[in-house]
Amino acid sequence: MKIKDSVVSAFLILIIIALVAIIGIFGYVVYNQIMGGGNIQINFGGEAGYPTIEFSNSNNNKKIEDEPIKIIEPVENTSNNDGTNRYRHLYNQLEDDAKIIYTKLYENIDNLKTGTYTIEFGNTFSDTLSKENGDVELKKNYQSAIEAFLYENPEVFFLDATKMYLNIEQITRITGVKYNVYINQGTKTSYLADGIFSKEDVERYEAEIEQVKNEILAMVAGKSDYEKIKIIHDYLIDTVEYDTTLLQDNIYNMYGALVAKKSVCEGYAKAFQYLMNQIGIDNVIAIGTATNSNNQTENHAWNYVNLEGNWYAVDVTWDDPVIIGGGKLSQKTRYQYFLKGSNTLFKNHIESKTFTEGGQEFIYPTLSVRDYE
Repeated sequence: MKIKDSVVSAFLILIIIALVAIIGIFGYVVYNQIMGGGNIQINFGGEAGYPTIEFSNSNNNKKIEDEPIKIIEPVENTSNNDGTNRYRHLYNQLEDDAKIIYTKLYENIDNLKTGTYTIEFGNTFSDTLSKENGDVELKKNYQSAIEAFLYENPEVFFLDATKMYLNIEQITRITGVKYNVYINQGTKTSYLADGIFSKEDVERYEAEIEQVKNEILAMVAGKSDYEKIKIIHDYLIDTVEYDTTLLQDNIYNMYGALVAKKSVCEGYAKAFQYLMNQIGIDNVIAIGTATNSNNQTENHAWNYVNLEGNWYAVDVTWDDPVIIGGGKLSQKTRYQYFLKGSNTLFKNHIESKTFTEGGQEFIYPTLSVRDYE
C-alpha cells in the first residue's frame, strides 16, 4: 500500500507541476499580449516613391506595397521666368486624418531639420485602419497632408517629401488589433533635400534667408499693401535669375530664389509666398499650366494675393522672362502678370486642382474678374 500511495502521490505532484507550468506559460503569453511584448518584425521596403506604406503583422507578416506616388516636378517654361503669418486655405480643405498629420508635421518643423526624426502617431488612426481599405484611405490622407504642408509652408524648403515614408504596424493580440503609425526616412539616409546634409546646414541656410528677409522688410516698412507687393515683386525680378539648366540644388524652393539667386517658377512662387507671409498679405500658391507666346504649354506655378478684399494673380516668373541676347525688360513686360484678374490671367493660365497625379482636389480663392487698378 505504501508503494502504491507513493506512486499516486508522485503522479499527482507531476500533474500539479505540469498545471503550474501551463498556467505560467499562459500567463506569460497573456502578459506579453497585453503589455506589448512579443516579436514584431518591421519591414522597410520600397526604395522609391512617396509615400510607401508598410504593414508588419506579428502573425502573418503581411506586407502591402503600392505604386509609388511621386511629386510632380514642373517642366519649366523656357520662355519665362519662418513666416510671421500662416494662411491655411489648403489645410482647411483636408479630411480630419489629414489635418492631424499636417498639424503634427507643423509642430515638429524644428525636429524635422535633422532629416531622421520620427513623427509618431501611435494608435491615432485605429478607427480608419480597422475599416475595409483603411490603409488606402490613410495613404490618401497622408498624401494630401504632405501636399498642403509643403505648399503652405515655404520655410520647410529643406524637406524632400519623396524621401519620407508613412509606416503602419498592424499588431494582432489576444486583446484585439492595434496599429502603430509613424513617419520617417525609411531606408534613406535622411529626408533632407539634395545638398542639405544636417540640421546645421538647415540652420545656416535659414540664417542666410533671414538676412535677405530683413533687408526686404526694411525696404517695405511704412508702405501701403500695394506698394509692399510691388516692391517684393520687383525685388525678385531684379535679383533672381531663371535657371534653364534644371541641374542645381534648391531651384524649386525659396532658398534658391532668395539666397542662391537662381530658381525656376516654383522657387519664385515660394519666395514670393514666404515674403507675403512676412508682411501679412493673405496669399496662396497656384499650380497648373501656362501657354506662352510660342504656343508652348507647360506646367507652371504662380501666386494669388488678397488686396483690399479682392484676389489677384501675380506671376513673378513670367514677369522675369529670359531675354535672348540680353537687354532690359520694358515696363509693359515687367508688369504683364502683376495683380491680374481672371479675365487676363486665364487667357493663358489654367489652374490644376491637384498638386500630384491622383491627389486631392483643392479649391483656390476666386479671382477678381478685373485687373487691379
